[in-house]
Amino acid sequence: MNLKNLPLISIVTPSYNQAQFIRATIDSVLSQDYPNFEYFVMDGGSTDGTVEILKSYGDKIKWESKKDAGQTDAINKGLRKAKGEVLAYLNSDDVYMPGTLKAVGEYYATTSADWITGDCIVIDEQGRPHHGGWLVRGYKRFLMALYSPTTLRIADSMLPQPSTFWSRNAWEKVGEFNVKYRYVMDYDYWLRLAKYYKPHDLKVVLSGFRAQPDSKSETSRDKLMAEGLITLKENGAKPWEISLHKIHSDIVRTIYNLLKK
Repeated sequence: MNLKNLPLISIVTPSYNQAQFIRATIDSVLSQDYPNFEYFVMDGGSTDGTVEILKSYGDKIKWESKKDAGQTDAINKGLRKAKGEVLAYLNSDDVYMPGTLKAVGEYYATTSADWITGDCIVIDEQGRPHHGGWLVRGYKRFLMALYSPTTLRIADSMLPQPSTFWSRNAWEKVGEFNVKYRYVMDYDYWLRLAKYYKPHDLKVVLSGFRAQPDSKSETSRDKLMAEGLITLKENGAKPWEISLHKIHSDIVRTIYNLLKK
């Protein structure tokens, strides 16, 4: 493929006190075999050594460290700086797989797809496959095979956030992430994208989601689920869809509790 046809991909990493993991995240981006990307790390004023790690990369990354209004605010700030045709955010404890940007860039170059996603594995604190990750991954694959805007409203967990990309065209149409959401800013965004676009599933592993005890999905699952109901109502979900979503959320919570044992 002609390199001139490959889109500029912009990646934003929101960060706050994640010195334990952020180097692996940054390295997973910088090691991509893709010639046309830009990378921003938007740090919220970390005090744990993160800034020293960011400085160690010199001009290989663009970054800032200053107080912000949280993760969603940091994502928006980074995306406002971005110039790419394709956009994404990668949290500061997750990683891209080798070849991710190439797979996404080449697919976009031939399709102009406004919403692209793929598979995701679950990794532990040391970056190894998580013992229960096969179940999470398999369930998400099952849900994606059944994708529709309706199933997205019922099952919020089908699109793996770190494996999901969208076009600048979609960003301009849908707008920024909603800063009132602390836990489901990605789900809210998928619901808004689903009003205009269908996700193109590459069916290959694009990222690793890190299961670690301090992550929001581990420490705040009840709050996450409560926010999910709010965004469903704001995005026009029907009462029966909300009821099924509650049932699904309870099942997911039970599975996560079992996996932690």
